[in-house]
Amino acid sequence: MTKQPGAGEDVRGQAPGVRERAALACRPQPPGVAEPQTDRLRYLDAATRQIARGMDLDETLYELCRAAVPAFADTAFVHLYAPLPVGDETGAAPGVLRLHAVDRSPPGASGTLDPGAPPSGPRPSRAAEVVHPAPGGPLAALLRDGRPVLGDTRGAASAAADLLGTADDPSTVAPGRRLIIAPLHGRSHVLGSVVLVRGPGRPDFTGDDLLVASQLATHTALGLEKAMLYEREASIADALQRTMLPPSLPEPPGVRLASRYLPSSRTAQVGGDWYDAIPLPGNRVALVIGDVMGHSMTSAAIMGQLRTSVQTLAGLDLPPDEVLHHLDEQAGRLGSEHTATCLYAMYDPVLHRLLVSNAGHLPPVLLHPDGTTEVLQVPPGAPIGVGGGGFESVETHAPAGAALLLYTDGLVESRDSDVLTGVERLCARLRAAAAGSEPEALEKLCDAALGALGSGDRDDDIALLAARFEGILPETVAYWYLAPRPQTAGQARRLTRRTLGHWGLDSLVETTELMVSEVVANAVRFASRPITLRLLCTDVLRCEVGDDSPVVPRMRHARLSDEGGRGLFLVDQLSQRWGATRVSTGKVVWFEQPLPGRPAED
Repeated sequence: MTKQPGAGEDVRGQAPGVRERAALACRPQPPGVAEPQTDRLRYLDAATRQIARGMDLDETLYELCRAAVPAFADTAFVHLYAPLPVGDETGAAPGVLRLHAVDRSPPGASGTLDPGAPPSGPRPSRAAEVVHPAPGGPLAALLRDGRPVLGDTRGAASAAADLLGTADDPSTVAPGRRLIIAPLHGRSHVLGSVVLVRGPGRPDFTGDDLLVASQLATHTALGLEKAMLYEREASIADALQRTMLPPSLPEPPGVRLASRYLPSSRTAQVGGDWYDAIPLPGNRVALVIGDVMGHSMTSAAIMGQLRTSVQTLAGLDLPPDEVLHHLDEQAGRLGSEHTATCLYAMYDPVLHRLLVSNAGHLPPVLLHPDGTTEVLQVPPGAPIGVGGGGFESVETHAPAGAALLLYTDGLVESRDSDVLTGVERLCARLRAAAAGSEPEALEKLCDAALGALGSGDRDDDIALLAARFEGILPETVAYWYLAPRPQTAGQARRLTRRTLGHWGLDSLVETTELMVSEVVANAVRFASRPITLRLLCTDVLRCEVGDDSPVVPRMRHARLSDEGGRGLFLVDQLSQRWGATRVSTGKVVWFEQPLPGRPAED
């Protein structure tokens, strides 16, 4: 980074620079005028405070150049290791530096201070160059020593030539005491160096100036280490937050899903916002969003535990209100004072039904196919962890083409608007987006929901989960209740054969009949109530057999002498996927096959 004199630039923007103070020091001072040493201390105090303002690498280096040029030098070059060492890490190979050069001097600048002139704007950066000093050369020795030197010091001219890229023409380097090389020495590592140069019209550097340059370099190095550690912690916090969120959303039939997560721009700590989409038996899907109060590692840990608990409870196929009830009990057992809000919705694409329960969270917004919006009226129960319970499930129609948006309060609440105003603005943005977009453009709908918040200054995290309901056509679903009798397996085969023939899937009849017969026969052995058989033809052919027994079958390898035990082995070999899930009424065993003409998934 290069900084050259600009009109009107100074550490304070109005006080005279070192050049003028040095001129004053050359003649007798009248009573009451500050001595040059006192003047240097004032300058150094203002300069170090200015350097400390930087919050990242670029800001810290920029403030160093503003403080050094033109008040202390005419030009400042900054070199940094590439990559920079962080913490206890050793970083890059020693002696390899990268030159950063930015020229901020206007054409024809003479270095004369003009307090009334505006500061000059940055010029385009020149390409960075990698400098490879010899391991035993003057520059490597200077950096190892860690002390600033003047240009007339032994080896300084050669070191400056390496830093400035003028090793082939050393005459271009400012000679003698017009040049200072100050290593940027942090707590345990040399981060680089700063080269300060004065032009012919200014006094030479003195020994006192060497001390000033040393302090500037030291404060800059400490600021760089602070910025690097801050960026590292922010990166770790962001990575931790994102690993606690689902890496990808499922693709269940009958619904499209999209999500957004934006961390707060005012904190490097992780937050407690989360979302999830969990496939359920019967092609249903659970949509979950929650928010743990606070921004800390504890909030993130509680969020991870609650998300895991929700996934476990969803696997039991409980109604939404029971899921929240058990989640509230689990939060109480965690023994934490943190509370959380959570909204749990269950979508059934066959019945086009949405079942929603709320634990102190913001109500979801339903965007209807005609472009109108509806804020779903769901009774807000007590937040998770309070222990009040009283959760209710509300059922509503979810027409094909409608979209549901679940969100956290960071999307609708800010310092200049309350929640109700924010929800109204969200609905307005959704209506505007629906008027000019295709029904399937769910990603664009999410972007419209965020609006200008995507790149703005935010006080809180934002989590958003959107679902576009497509539904499953009734003519692609067949459903029966069958009595648990020995003849039921044959009846299930006949129903399967007739249905697949009606759907034009004759090539799948033989294998599907065999698998249906084995799964139904296994259900008959344990069921005490009518079993259910359901066939669904979506992007795959799916068969589901449910009974009231909680015993989940396990595949085993039968011996040659065994008469049974091969049913699930056949299902495993013939199907694309299969599984068994416990539900509140018992269990469901299912398997899937690819449709003819479609490639099977790995």
